Amino acid sequence: MNHDAELAAQVANADFDRANIARMYDYHLGGSANFAIDRETAEQALKIAPTERDYCFANRAFLGRAVRHLVTEVGIDQFLDLGSGVPTVGNVHEIAHEHNPRARVAYVDWEAIACYHARHLLGPDEDRVSVTEADVCDPDTVLNAPGVAGLLDFSRPIAVLAFGILDIIPSTDGASLVTAYRDACVPGSALAVSNNAQLTRTDEEVAGLRFLLSTTSTPQLHLRTPEEVAALLPGYTLIEPGVVPAAQWRPDRPVSDEEARRGNVYGAVGLLPHRA
Repeated sequence: MNHDAELAAQVANADFDRANIARMYDYHLGGSANFAIDRETAEQALKIAPTERDYCFANRAFLGRAVRHLVTEVGIDQFLDLGSGVPTVGNVHEIAHEHNPRARVAYVDWEAIACYHARHLLGPDEDRVSVTEADVCDPDTVLNAPGVAGLLDFSRPIAVLAFGILDIIPSTDGASLVTAYRDACVPGSALAVSNNAQLTRTDEEVAGLRFLLSTTSTPQLHLRTPEEVAALLPGYTLIEPGVVPAAQWRPDRPVSDEEARRGNVYGAVGLLPHRA
């Protein structure tokens, strides 16, 4: 049995007929949790916009730095990862546990393959990590799911992670969705977001990517400006340097403007202030 057939046999409720952005992302990062349709569509995306792989790596690296900062500098030890995608190198729980072995991470995704691989990767570590298959656009269901409500203590600060998810959800009003999760969190909590941008992509490339994504299970692509990304964090105080190209958010090495722009993704992290 080949790889695709094996996955199909084990994950009966997955959509195998259309490419999925989480599995395409996995392919770009060198993962194996993807199907032929995902690989073909990802390669088409590269032909349309050659910087698509740069986006994936810039976004993933920003995730790692943001989680590390929140653990080591802010002291947060609980994470709710919305649209967590397919597990790959540098997962949230791996980074968090490197700095705080007691940290708890609740992964949430609507994609069956992503959840299947996450559970397989995590194994018996249910005391610190959970995987929930649910639609992140339904906060009530997510927040009351056993893997979330049973793992995270919402009377203590929690970091909500929304990486590459607010730009592909059906509603363009990402701020209202963020607000629903924010209202479940206490002061001292955090929100980290990333969002697709048009930094080096041409109008023709953006149109081509939107047309390509219209054939997938996640057909939206909402590009945002820095001001629009900032509007996704209502009530939060931005951590310096604010909203910037993701590669330039507290980088581990100097990053040129040219390199950062090729990522075509903005990133920001905010803290929920204590009430006066």
